[in-house]
Amino acid sequence: MTTFVDRVELHVAAGNGGHGCASVHREKFKPLGGPDGGNGGRGGDVILVVDQAVTTLLDYHHSPHRKATNGQPGAGDNRSGKDGQDLVLNVPDGTVVLDKEGNVLADLVGQGTTFVAGQGGRGGLGNAALSSARRKAPGFALLGEPGEARDIVLELKTVADVALVGYPSAGKSSLISVLSAAKPKIADYPFTTLVPNLGVVTAGSTVYTIADVPGLIPGASQGRGLGLEFLRHVERCSVLVHVLDTATLESDRDPVTDLDIIEEELRQYGGLEDRPRIVVLNKVDIPDGQDLADMIRPDLEARGYQVFEVSAVARLGLKELSFALAGIVGEARASKPQEEATRIVIRPKAVDDAGFTVTYDEAEDVYRVRGEKPERWVRQTDFNNDEAVGYLADRLNRLGVEDQLMKAGARAGDGVAIGSLENAVVFDWEPTMMAGAEMLGRRGEDHRL
Repeated sequence: MTTFVDRVELHVAAGNGGHGCASVHREKFKPLGGPDGGNGGRGGDVILVVDQAVTTLLDYHHSPHRKATNGQPGAGDNRSGKDGQDLVLNVPDGTVVLDKEGNVLADLVGQGTTFVAGQGGRGGLGNAALSSARRKAPGFALLGEPGEARDIVLELKTVADVALVGYPSAGKSSLISVLSAAKPKIADYPFTTLVPNLGVVTAGSTVYTIADVPGLIPGASQGRGLGLEFLRHVERCSVLVHVLDTATLESDRDPVTDLDIIEEELRQYGGLEDRPRIVVLNKVDIPDGQDLADMIRPDLEARGYQVFEVSAVARLGLKELSFALAGIVGEARASKPQEEATRIVIRPKAVDDAGFTVTYDEAEDVYRVRGEKPERWVRQTDFNNDEAVGYLADRLNRLGVEDQLMKAGARAGDGVAIGSLENAVVFDWEPTMMAGAEMLGRRGEDHRL
């Protein structure tokens, strides 16, 4: 049973923010020394980081649920809660991050490349931070925000310059073992290779990587055999090398037909039409193999292929092949556009951007308020505390939500929902002519409620 895993579904959850603290400073002869509740700590992020020492997603296959730590709540005496610790998940070079619908979120290539898969929640403000000249002693604090939870898919696409493709037992593993220092498993039965093998080849001043992709068979692009699982590993290569067996023991196969079948599978998979191809006729150290190579070489060259006759066992023709691949890889690298220096793009908000929208939902018969600020404020509000609810009303009014509700046609008693359809806070709207701390009576009370 192989220990190589190149596709997993991962369930990540960032840490929740700690709640703020509502506290009043007390000491001898000074029982009400003012608010001193500290802020809650930030929840930890879930971060994916490329580590070239990691070559498989096996760890996440066995443990797909990962969660960062929560932020600690604030405390009295102006003590802020401790921030949650970020959870760093090391992934192989070439990992693609997708959402559940298959949309690409990030393509992680290069040592140290990072992606924040889950954003930690903000910590809630304590009543010391909420105090003002008008609200001298708030009897409430803000709640910490929940951390971001999401399901993502990780797919590994091998980062290699050259990909060896061909039928099972065509000699791909033997070829990569003599071209590089890689030591793949080699045997004389089909599907010996169950995982992509990666090797580093040096040809003159050029150093390139070469991948041995597990054997393809007819129907691989539709899921037959191992091909569909590993075809993604040829997507990043600069050149495709068809390894053809000129000494096959199967009477119903011949190298040219094998080439046509593999090309058809690559065509159906898609996205590889622009890659240059090289044909390697392997096992020419066998007399019958050399005779067959002499027969089919003119036909292959007539098709426009560059053909090399090699023997991985006898080490024939390997130097010419290695330098030819180095030349193609060098040309591909030179043709790639130079990476531009990082530019900072400033996108100022529109002058008329209020930061939220108000729309009428006929199906639910409510006016729906959507926006980053209103939804965050609702999540941070303790609805068991009347003063906290009044503070939320003040903030929404200052943001202009009530004005927009009036313009949208809302009347007293109409339903207003803040948030998405699945997770919204709904209340009956009562427009106010004034808002602010002057509406407060005794601490913890609000005349509007």
